Amino acid sequence: MQKKVLIIGASGQIGTELTLKLRQQLGNDNIVASDIRNGNYEVMQSGPFEILDATSKEDLLRVVEKYHITEVYLMAAMLSAIAEKKPKSAWDLNMVSLFNVLDLAKEQRIKKVFWPSSIAVFGPLSPKKETPQDTIMNPSTVYGISKLAGEHWCNYYHEKFGVDIRSIRYPGIISYKTNPGGGTTDYAVEIFHGALKYKKYKCFLKEDAYLPMMYMSDAIKATIGLMNHEKFNHYTSYNIGAISFSPKEIAQEISKHIPDFEMSYTPDSRQAIAESWPQSINDLRAREDWGWQHQYELPELVKTMLQGLHYTIK
Repeated sequence: MQKKVLIIGASGQIGTELTLKLRQQLGNDNIVASDIRNGNYEVMQSGPFEILDATSKEDLLRVVEKYHITEVYLMAAMLSAIAEKKPKSAWDLNMVSLFNVLDLAKEQRIKKVFWPSSIAVFGPLSPKKETPQDTIMNPSTVYGISKLAGEHWCNYYHEKFGVDIRSIRYPGIISYKTNPGGGTTDYAVEIFHGALKYKKYKCFLKEDAYLPMMYMSDAIKATIGLMNHEKFNHYTSYNIGAISFSPKEIAQEISKHIPDFEMSYTPDSRQAIAESWPQSINDLRAREDWGWQHQYELPELVKTMLQGLHYTIK
């Protein structure tokens, strides 16, 4: 039976590129993109697209039945920095949408679910370096609280109802094809726009604020790889890592290509969020369980970002 995939949040940073990659692999008509708003032109024109409110189970069921959906990627979420300004709205979006999808899986209307977690599940008491898969988690942000609660609910639905759900704790994601979505790691995308447009960038984090990061194609590779792996006998939201760097280090790498680039620092409220998160990630379990491997190191990431944005920024 042919997979029929629904991507919720297909207008977002990850959702956009995930949609296009899955259409390339499985055929345009087999990947239904959806979001609460219109999005990327190529996503909307290359295959089915539906305006969908993920907090409405009736709306979700309508799309699932219309296209005979077998798998759902729930990519819709309100990210860390925005969620701190709208805590109730963030909780409602992040949790109600998850319950709606989990319930459809419990009712056997869909067969498999992908739900993204985040390094935001860790907190001030979590180990900062080589943060392990299983450790103390005391998130200090609305986003992190919702993601940790979501991990527990996913485990509950797997244990109680046999729901096949897969999950990854994403680090910061970097891409030139889509705009960042309001997260604490957004500086690592914004810095390239500033470097190419103005030869300078004012960073909202301190120069030594190390955070785990990943180039988008590695994130897409991990997501699809996890979903394509044979059935797991347990549920876990996997740590995945790639590279960790500070604002100062990425600025130095950019300066190798743009020698007159200037970096300055004006830390804001996002600095406190960054300080509560890991500086690097231990992802040995993902590498052992399903063969996860990243490709992009910092020099390749910077070169690819500058080359990609050179043709889109005027």
